[in-house]
Amino acid sequence: MSDIQAVRPLSTPAVSPRVLVTAVGVVVLLLLLAYLVAFDQGAISRGGMYLHELMHDGRHLLGVPCH
Repeated sequence: MSDIQAVRPLSTPAVSPRVLVTAVGVVVLLLLLAYLVAFDQGAISRGGMYLHELMHDGRHLLGVPCH
């Protein structure tokens, strides 16, 4: 018998690439939303008072200081 072991085929990954890409996309969107609510302070939400007030109320809801 030889000391060379047989080469086994690679097994399929535990997570499909589609699920992985979707999960990364969701994380990126959540980080963007957290930035907008917690740290933006109105720099991006200049389009109208409705969006500004929504983000302001979100900061109060999350306990992020904004005043």
